[in-house]
Amino acid sequence: MDITVVICTYNGATRLPAVLDRLIMQVDTLDASVDWEVIVVDNNSHDRTPEVIERYRASSAFPCRLAYVVESRQGLAFARRCGIQAAKGTLIAFLDDDNLPASDWVQAVYAFGKQYPTAGAYGSQIAGCYGATPPPNFDRIACFLAVIDRGDRPFRYDQLDRWLFPAGAGLVVRKQAWIQQVPDTPVLAGVSAQVLNEKGEDIETLSYLRKGGWPIWHNPNMKIEHVVERDRLTEGYLLKLFKGVGLSRHHTRTIRFRAWQKIPVVIAYGLKDSCKLLMHSIVHYKNRTSVVVKCEKTLLYYSMLSSLYCFFKIKANTKTKTLKDGYLSNQLKTLWIDSS
Repeated sequence: MDITVVICTYNGATRLPAVLDRLIMQVDTLDASVDWEVIVVDNNSHDRTPEVIERYRASSAFPCRLAYVVESRQGLAFARRCGIQAAKGTLIAFLDDDNLPASDWVQAVYAFGKQYPTAGAYGSQIAGCYGATPPPNFDRIACFLAVIDRGDRPFRYDQLDRWLFPAGAGLVVRKQAWIQQVPDTPVLAGVSAQVLNEKGEDIETLSYLRKGGWPIWHNPNMKIEHVVERDRLTEGYLLKLFKGVGLSRHHTRTIRFRAWQKIPVVIAYGLKDSCKLLMHSIVHYKNRTSVVVKCEKTLLYYSMLSSLYCFFKIKANTKTKTLKDGYLSNQLKTLWIDSS
């Protein structure tokens, strides 16, 4: 089979129909003889998600096999691994339940995979569809909500910037590359319901692929819309998001290094983050009440603390099992100096 589209969802009964309707409308898949399937991975939903899927499975309008599986371990990283295990396709194309693919998205996935057979992964061009007006200067942080415009020409990410990656929304991974390079158990579980402390699962996966020598590309012909609902544009949600991304940075930054290299790397990043935080506070002092400025500052602050966070988290998981993420986050929070 050529392609498996994996849709990970949590309580997505109201969102999934729009995604599945877009997949029904895919064009050129028959003319190009694309053999594809769709798998919906339910990450412990407690709404009518199973009923929605069953209705579409019973419909003669759906153009390919539609499967439904349940992943009981909470977290997007676990849901995606479940999709990988169930997938029959050579290429695994990931959509979230708020991603609306263009009518030729599946065809663009197929064509790019044929044109670049050594690509380990490639990302989509993602436009934002906002449920409310974003805060001023939102374009500076939009990529953290998987809204990405990286031009109309394909390119290899490592040839542009070794730290740049595509978003997980609309990401295509060659199954062979995933099986070879990505561990069965993630360090970062990913988004879990509304818990954001384990963000960074996409960068973790892509870092393993890059470390294994698999090229990662941008495919401008794969276009999707990301529906960003009103509650994800609030200051409270955005600050939680950037805190989660910041806390994950120690792990994602050090994947490519050997054990003996990590201590000097941690020190170097700590100094770099401290300097960036200081400069940011000075440069943006007059605009310190801006939501975007607060998000950037939160990211820098928790990036600076991420190695400490990971140290205590590993210690808790391997020894006492009593120190919980919520407690640790509260401890780190007491160190926060609010300059707003």
